[in-house]
Amino acid sequence: MLTFIGLGLFDESDVSVRGMDVIRSADTVFLEVYTSVLTGASIERLEACYGKKITPLYREDVEIHADKILDAAESGNAVFLTAGDSMIATTHSDLRIRAADRNIQTKIIHGASITTAVCGLSGLQNYRFGKSVSVPFPYGKWFPMTPIEVISANLKENLHTLVFLDIQKDKERYMKISEAVDLLEEQARRVDAKIPLYVGIARAGSPDPAVHAGSAEEMKSFDFGSPLHILIVPATLHDIEREYLERFAGLC
Repeated sequence: MLTFIGLGLFDESDVSVRGMDVIRSADTVFLEVYTSVLTGASIERLEACYGKKITPLYREDVEIHADKILDAAESGNAVFLTAGDSMIATTHSDLRIRAADRNIQTKIIHGASITTAVCGLSGLQNYRFGKSVSVPFPYGKWFPMTPIEVISANLKENLHTLVFLDIQKDKERYMKISEAVDLLEEQARRVDAKIPLYVGIARAGSPDPAVHAGSAEEMKSFDFGSPLHILIVPATLHDIEREYLERFAGLC
């Protein structure tokens, strides 16, 4: 049996009761650490809370060397833990397909996801979001323009854009909102586009999330604090969305 369990947004206490029960009864516990992380909990804290030894998994462990996961699930009860909800990353869906190819039974226990949490924190209506996009750290001469292309296409359709910020877990490097805004503004300049408003969110799911809406300059000067950070580029605001941002995100 291979059970995919979403741990929620921030720390070890966010997992569901059902998820906790399955973790504590598992023979093997894996934790995927490359698509997202629980910034409020270390692996040691997770192990202390769940009472299990946890094996961290990096991208190549899941995408290339998944046999150890599947072997554990074939011979016993294995769990595959992720921050947020389990099937947001396509590599997780691929892993479930590979398990089915080996006749390994699977199930999913969902956790809170950033894709829904941002709606509650920002007040932006979830059905008005278009395609999401990620902003990676540039590398050498590599400077991808996909983010501004997606944002521009969404704005043309009057849709909000959820913008994921890069994580380099091996370097303990988490992109900040100010860094992402700098990159997006440069992309916009290159294609003669304009992003009129941003909404920045930090530490969703924690006791002290930060939410602020404003221009590029406001985003770069506002202190969002520690990671994880995420951005939204809103389309034209509905009256209720605007009032929500004024009351809870400092929109002027």
